[in-house]
Amino acid sequence: MAGAVPEFELAEGRHPGWPARVGPLVVPAGRVALRPPRLRDAAAWSEVRLRDRDYLRRWEPTGGDWNQRNTSTAWFGQWNALRRMARRGHVLPFVITLDGALAGQLTIGNIIRGALRSGWIGYWVSRQSAGSGVATAAVALAVDHCFGPTGLHRLEATVRPENSPSVRVLEKSGFRREGLFERYLDVAGAWRDHWVYALTREEVPEGAVAALIRAGRAERP
Repeated sequence: MAGAVPEFELAEGRHPGWPARVGPLVVPAGRVALRPPRLRDAAAWSEVRLRDRDYLRRWEPTGGDWNQRNTSTAWFGQWNALRRMARRGHVLPFVITLDGALAGQLTIGNIIRGALRSGWIGYWVSRQSAGSGVATAAVALAVDHCFGPTGLHRLEATVRPENSPSVRVLEKSGFRREGLFERYLDVAGAWRDHWVYALTREEVPEGAVAALIRAGRAERP
């Protein structure tokens, strides 16, 4: 497995796989990479979130006024919470970059060690990055990082059945559908069913990135 994962720039950390910079991979849209969120991401993050409000909030949990929750000042609370949880080993928070610019976020959450060694994966990308291989590359990079340096064995993801682009992203990285969570999450003001997808390390022995490259969907720089 070690020979199949992408290159990682790892710093000394308390928990395996964190902090880290992962990638890049080249897709039609440009160079995709993952890095830890920064306090100075506030303006870029807010710009994307406010600009793409109608595109993003269709799929995200219901919760308060969108504009208030996504101002640059609101970023500090999110960044601080993610950093705190990452330091405790509960979360791996990443910013998705496209040619160095913020294009979305990806989070590995609910990390459990011991005999389970699992976590869930969630992500979003800007409207202009959708459909261009950015999310697929980011997920593949994250999968290999989780099954490599982070030492996890299983990843889960939930997605609404109507969100076919996100379903395709997961399936391109090897995730398989395990079942349906009925009325699982309050999204856009209603309780929505979600498919649950999962992936274990044995299912991608060569790595998700290698499989993506072999399928002609990405290449190394």
